[in-house]
Amino acid sequence: METHRALPLLLLFLTASFLPPPAHSGGPPYSCDSSNRNYGFCDATLPVDRRVDDLISRLSLEEKVSQLGDEAPPITRLGIPGYKWWSESLHGVSNSGRGIHFDGPIRSATSFPQVLLTAASFNPQLWYRIGQAIGTEARAIYNAGQAEGLTFWSPNINIFRDPRWGRGQETPGEDPAMSSKYAVSYVRGLQGDSFAGGGSSGGGLKVSACCKHFTAYDMDNWNGNTRYKFDARVSQQDLDDTYQPPFKSCVTEARASGVMCSYNQVNGVPTCADYNLLSKTARGSWGFYGYITSDCDAVSIIHDAQGYAKTPEDAVADVLKAGMDVNCGTYVQKYGVSAIKQGKLSESDVNRALHNLFSVRMRLGLFDGNPQRLVYGNIPASQVCTKEHRDTALEAARDGIVLLKNSAGALPLSQSKVSSLGVIGPNANNLWRLQGNYAGPPCESVTPLKVLQSYVRDTRYVSGCDTAACGSSATEEAVALARSVDRVVMFMGLDQTQEKEELDRVSLTLPGMQQSLITSVARAAKNPVVLVLVCGGPVDVTFAKDDRNIGAILWAGYPGEAGGLAMAQVLFGQHNPGGRLPVTWYPQEFTKVPMTDMRMRPDPKTGYPGRTYRFYTGTPVFKFGYGLSYSTYSYEFAAAPQSPLYLNKSVSLGAVVVESEEEEEEEGRHTSYDLAGMEPRHCAELEFSATVRVRNRGAMDGRHPVLLFLRRPSARGGRPRTQLVGFESVHLAAEGEADVDFVLRPCEHLSLVSEDGRRLVDGGSHFLVVGDKEHEFSVMA
Repeated sequence: METHRALPLLLLFLTASFLPPPAHSGGPPYSCDSSNRNYGFCDATLPVDRRVDDLISRLSLEEKVSQLGDEAPPITRLGIPGYKWWSESLHGVSNSGRGIHFDGPIRSATSFPQVLLTAASFNPQLWYRIGQAIGTEARAIYNAGQAEGLTFWSPNINIFRDPRWGRGQETPGEDPAMSSKYAVSYVRGLQGDSFAGGGSSGGGLKVSACCKHFTAYDMDNWNGNTRYKFDARVSQQDLDDTYQPPFKSCVTEARASGVMCSYNQVNGVPTCADYNLLSKTARGSWGFYGYITSDCDAVSIIHDAQGYAKTPEDAVADVLKAGMDVNCGTYVQKYGVSAIKQGKLSESDVNRALHNLFSVRMRLGLFDGNPQRLVYGNIPASQVCTKEHRDTALEAARDGIVLLKNSAGALPLSQSKVSSLGVIGPNANNLWRLQGNYAGPPCESVTPLKVLQSYVRDTRYVSGCDTAACGSSATEEAVALARSVDRVVMFMGLDQTQEKEELDRVSLTLPGMQQSLITSVARAAKNPVVLVLVCGGPVDVTFAKDDRNIGAILWAGYPGEAGGLAMAQVLFGQHNPGGRLPVTWYPQEFTKVPMTDMRMRPDPKTGYPGRTYRFYTGTPVFKFGYGLSYSTYSYEFAAAPQSPLYLNKSVSLGAVVVESEEEEEEEGRHTSYDLAGMEPRHCAELEFSATVRVRNRGAMDGRHPVLLFLRRPSARGGRPRTQLVGFESVHLAAEGEADVDFVLRPCEHLSLVSEDGRRLVDGGSHFLVVGDKEHEFSVMA
């Protein structure tokens, strides 16, 4: 979402139908109590479709249109309460939307790390548990009467394509396979599904998740280009293999009950008005079962900002006929009736949208009478801010923190050997800067400074810069402190004044005078300093990477309510860092590339370097998947395919079209196989496994993400040279080892999208890569 600018006032319908419903004593609003339970839509024994049809048949046209905004008014004559569709739960229940109110007995909720840091753990089980915790707290808040909706507009699964994007912090990173896995894990946890995907409550939803922003949305406000007017020009190849996979997984595997279409246009068509995208792809090809919402005011901008629609009624007709169901804002409520009267929209289009909206509300149990009788209706307020949830927030922060540099054992620090500690930096003593955007009020939180003061009695503090912008610095004071203490830890980086929704960066370097401050302090300190970067997007810290006076660098993201403790535990060796970067850290020279260029593949003719680790041809500051530890880990392939993989094992070669490409002389001939003739059951029969044996060769226990990549011998035709095909986080005792099994499906993990949009599998050699080990195998027809 979701803009925070003022929205037009809700259209008021001056009829008795929209008077407020009777209040339910201290509990959540619901329909189908004793006053209206004889209506067909209240019969919980009937299928949802029949119940919804009955409800819609009882509504007037004006009543129908009134329900198509994010603030749906009550229909008192039918005993239907009002509903607010917009709530947020990006990394904890938030009060950013309209539906949640922390103004009662419940004043806070568990604030987990911002998503990008959580993603750095590469741990789907952790992502699922976070979703579970947030879903439970959301229901508890609703049950306590402090919420007016159970539809949460999370997760954000857009690809972190450009390091300058202010909202990259909200995403799982730059890899489509990893983002897909995050979407599945988080959505299943939030909605009340099992980790493996088996329904856990007879089809009912604990809360509703909404995957956003559909699609190719990853620029907010850069160099005069805004998300409201931007037309993303995307090739079919990039759309199919980069931008769309997370959304497809969110629908087909996670069974998300909501999708949000984005502000931007894609190839000239606003996403909320794109029938091919919403109806043919999401609902038709992927089988989406749920509701589609616009981003806030996205319908109005189709006319007001983009000029795509000639009149407001045209804009309303465009989106509802395309397959959108509810408008965040009042535009559809205001112009829907007139669009029908002008013949631009039919009542059946409105009925279709209503069917999807009321179906979700019924799946949430809001039309089954008193919710206390439901599976989730008895989740009490005591389930908010539990110790278990707060411990999970701490675990996520610790497991996500990435150790980027550690020269000569600068870390971990020793409490017994550090007699005095200097803490410097604008991000050391500010709780809110630990949260990132879309955060709610945390249960409990302590700044890094306060925690470190409990570790080392003689801890002294200088901010150095008042804010991350660091327009001026107290360098002399910071240098004096550095000279007077045994060790120095600097908490630098960014904050929400530098990167957030509607604010993209123009530079990848640290803001203002931060670099000169860091360098001056490092030069003055008695021992190599430790630099902790609190930020979402990547920063070019090549200077610190190369500076001998800077002994260690940690990336702590925006670590949430437990971030201060998590950082201290890593710094003093109470936790062995194992996080790995979910996004490439680019050099400053990358800012020469226009942020508006959506191409993923490099273009050698123009010098365009490509984007993300799969295609970028430059030298990164730190690469995707990079991360150190206080231990060292070794790998070997304990089991892997030895004989060729035959694609025609289960299907005749006639069903696999063979193409031969004449390439440059050094690459010779190449054969690829078109998967168009391969049925899913045949693909399933081609599964094979690889087992990686990983060993902790250090003296500390540690949690370690094992990343398995596929490397192709060539990048011709826009092929990624390497791509992530599997990952798993394992806990290993000191000197311990474990076998990690990866199941690979050729049609998914070995395939690629050609320039003309076909899905192919290359013949010939392929290489499985983990760490510094490779295993070669071949693919044949």
